[in-house]
Amino acid sequence: MMSQDWRDLTFLHWAVDPALVADRMPAGVRPDVLEGRTYVGLIPFRMVDAGPGRGPAVPWAGTFLETNVRLYSVDDTGRRGIVFLSLDTDRALVVAGARAGFGVPYRWARMRHRAEGGDHTYDARLRWPGTRASSHVVVRPGAQREPTDLDHFLSARWGLHTRWGGRTLYVPNHHEPWPVHDAEVLALDDGLMASVGLPGLADRAPDHVGFSPGVHTDFGFPVDARRPR
Repeated sequence: MMSQDWRDLTFLHWAVDPALVADRMPAGVRPDVLEGRTYVGLIPFRMVDAGPGRGPAVPWAGTFLETNVRLYSVDDTGRRGIVFLSLDTDRALVVAGARAGFGVPYRWARMRHRAEGGDHTYDARLRWPGTRASSHVVVRPGAQREPTDLDHFLSARWGLHTRWGGRTLYVPNHHEPWPVHDAEVLALDDGLMASVGLPGLADRAPDHVGFSPGVHTDFGFPVDARRPR
């Protein structure tokens, strides 16, 4: 259905009780857990060269900044995925198209990414809908690491779950395993998680931090999440 490159991506995750987020899941989907815990992710990155199918990228609108707040899900068929609570981007056209076409909660924001001296800085401030939530993250990537069990749990996600048209859909994707690097958080001041009903998480250090230079991904067409693989 489409292809994209995800670049300069930072993983920030907080462990939470699955009961805290169970009501945020679409019908037929539940929080995925590792050792009794699930995770809330704050993920800033650069989207590059997005386009339909395997054809050429869409000019201008196919490259943008994004920060998303996500949960980790599994459906009754056993497919593991992601449930997005918000996806903030600086392209209003992307916001309109994604909300109309797939029911995913994109929001319009002023955003900036800087890579200086090896450090990566991500800034976001919402423009629409009406809230003044913002986020400021600075990380310093280190060496590539051998992925941990938690790295695999959080990054080996081959689709997303969303509720659209009265049905729970699974949108599959394919990409190579994420190359994950160690990363040090130099600054974190986030209001995006609170803006989707998860206050207080950013007041404590993340339980999982990583950085990746990125992967290329291809998306398939949505299927009913109740349909066996």
